[in-house]
Amino acid sequence: MFGVPIFLAPSWLLLAALITLTYSQFLTSRREELPLSTGFAVGFGFVVCLLVSVLLHELGHAITSRQSGIGVSGITLEMLGGYTEMEREAPRPGVELFVSLAGPVVSLLLGLLSGAAALILPAGGIAETFAFQLALSNIVVAVFNALPGLPLDGGRALQAIVWKISGDPNLGRRVAGWSGRLVAVATAGTVIVLFMGGVLDGYFGLIFTLLVSITMWVGAGQAIRHGKVAASLPPFNARELARPVVAVAAATPLAEAERIATERGQHLAVVDGAGAMLGFVHGASARAVPPERRPWVPIGDVTRRLDEHHVLPGDLRGTDLLHAIRDDPGGDYLVVTGEDVHGVLRGAELLSLVETRRPDGRPTRRNRT
Repeated sequence: MFGVPIFLAPSWLLLAALITLTYSQFLTSRREELPLSTGFAVGFGFVVCLLVSVLLHELGHAITSRQSGIGVSGITLEMLGGYTEMEREAPRPGVELFVSLAGPVVSLLLGLLSGAAALILPAGGIAETFAFQLALSNIVVAVFNALPGLPLDGGRALQAIVWKISGDPNLGRRVAGWSGRLVAVATAGTVIVLFMGGVLDGYFGLIFTLLVSITMWVGAGQAIRHGKVAASLPPFNARELARPVVAVAAATPLAEAERIATERGQHLAVVDGAGAMLGFVHGASARAVPPERRPWVPIGDVTRRLDEHHVLPGDLRGTDLLHAIRDDPGGDYLVVTGEDVHGVLRGAELLSLVETRRPDGRPTRRNRT
């Protein structure tokens, strides 16, 4: 939708079945004249409306991200809600705040519209009950997501505020992560007290909320670790880390290309007859060529072809830079700004910088972000 890929996780099917069953039981228990099939039909309709509500919530994040110049890789809808995957971090705290609050605002508007529909519809009817439940669900989602703790949207807003005050986005991430752990514990404790007091009826709500709390605790822990790792990253962008390259034609013998690289102290970039970039020398393939054959093997035969996933913008830095090389952390990447080629960035060298920048001298554990 709007050019954003939408993915539906298999776990959502389990949630759909559980909500359909629970809602149909809720409806038929209050309207004994309704057949069970009608209850299931209305329950499934409620599930679909919830799915659309979560999708619109995530589209709020996605659209505001694009408006702020941040690319969106996709939206995933799953059992415990959904998430929007951004291509990079927000460049400023104001952007982070704007993007993070967009989702809860959409959910709140949906809740208010559904509430208005419940007031207009005939009292006591199925449609009025349906609209009221949908309004309540969206308002709960809006309020809960606005709580100040990662990985909730309110946690991202808290991160942006701390970032703005301190000037340190990683401090904001750690503070919001610890706050997220407190919110997770408070949520679990509240639902257990309500269940023990008889306010919360049924095991479904208890189990579902506890799963949400556990997921929040895990996500908050990841945010805390993310903030620690990001603080240890070198304060350079891809352009500053790139090494200059010397271009050689694909037909150049491997021995001659190695002589040129040694003489100039630069990495080799292989180009075709028209000067267009083909890729970089594949180290393992080049080393596998026997010395006596290197004067006869063209360098094009041991070249790893360049693809769009191995081209990096020159202004990438920090966690965005690590995120960009996560699929091939040991690979070579061409660093460009527009049509200007800055050089080659070696993933292995970047990771070694991350390991050596910890103040206590111990290597930093590398996590996928």
